[in-house]
Amino acid sequence: VQLQASGGGLVQAGGSLRLSCAVSGRTVSNSAMGWFRQAPGKEREFVAFVSSSGAAYYADSVKGRFTISRDNAKNTVNLQMDSLKPEDTAVYYCAAHYNGAYFREVAYGYWGPGTQVTVSS
Repeated sequence: VQLQASGGGLVQAGGSLRLSCAVSGRTVSNSAMGWFRQAPGKEREFVAFVSSSGAAYYADSVKGRFTISRDNAKNTVNLQMDSLKPEDTAVYYCAAHYNGAYFREVAYGYWGPGTQVTVSS
């Protein structure tokens, strides 16, 4: 399984970005996938998760602003980020869930290289 995130960049506070994770070796339509992020000097943290059945879960810090979705035709998992804040600045990673609690890193078996998101104030 290979994952490749894209779509990061520099945006002003209040703006939007859409991240996309291209997945190969796994069909996203029936896969559980997640997004994590790591800010400078901090540990990587859970952002969003979509279960194999399509249920979505979010960290409290992004709930109501971020939306995770799957594009089955393109075999991608996307993260729409709206109303961005400077504290959203981080490297964002997509990951394929393997087993265990969706908000824990150890539950994921495959990770892609991250994409940088920078939100200016």
